[in-house]
Amino acid sequence: MGKKRVIVKSATDGEVSNKTTAKSTRRQLEHGLLYINSTYNNTMITLTDEKGNAILFSSSGSLGFKGAKKGTPFAAGKVGDFLAEKAQVLGLKEVDIIVKGVGAGRESSIRAFTSRGIGISSIKDTTPIPFNGPKPPKPRRV
Repeated sequence: MGKKRVIVKSATDGEVSNKTTAKSTRRQLEHGLLYINSTYNNTMITLTDEKGNAILFSSSGSLGFKGAKKGTPFAAGKVGDFLAEKAQVLGLKEVDIIVKGVGAGRESSIRAFTSRGIGISSIKDTTPIPFNGPKPPKPRRV
């Protein structure tokens, strides 16, 4: 069968993990932008700083929801709650929200995010609207 190997944890492993957590908590963010992309099939939320550099991202698919459950308001609420928890660690106090899409998770993700005590400065809807729409079908020939 061969010799059994014994894994010995060294003290340097613990120091490395402490450095990575210290690095992530070093960044402080007072005000940010929250982009919510809500489609029929998924809800994706990105938290950026004021310049637009992405800091946090999550979606209902990345939290473990599969198939049709990704597009539900419950899944969007879980995503908003998850990101709000991470944003509180960064010290976020206030956000501007930019919503895009027509999915079911628009409102519930905003409600879940604000339930953690983070203030909202403004909500802007940037859903693209067709100004002329698709071409109508040709008349039926019988």
